[in-house]
Amino acid sequence: QVQLVESGGGLVFTGGSLRLSCAASGRTFSYYGMGWFRQAPGKEREFVAAIARSGGNTYYADSVKGRFTISRDNAKNTVYLQMNSLKPEDTAVYYCAAGELATMIERLYTYWGRGTQVTVSS
Repeated sequence: QVQLVESGGGLVFTGGSLRLSCAASGRTFSYYGMGWFRQAPGKEREFVAAIARSGGNTYYADSVKGRFTISRDNAKNTVYLQMNSLKPEDTAVYYCAAGELATMIERLYTYWGRGTQVTVSS
């Protein structure tokens, strides 16, 4: 079992930045690929970014490429999502997830956090 707790969400204006954190406890963090997903009101949950176990490979949705950066610190059992140049369309609940692979495929993640709200106001 892995428990995931997201933090760092909040309200920012267009063009602002936030850094989300996801702290993991339970089984060995470095064993898991980690992903960030988001769900906006009335929409399906969608992939944002993923990072491989070692942190060597990262993957991004086209909509956030160049603005968001995923990273991880295996010594701290934490994965981060640095979000810059935020837009109103980035408003969503952001979830972190852990699975055997770093992938954009939601169903391949085994463990999920409860999410943190990000609101970008114009």
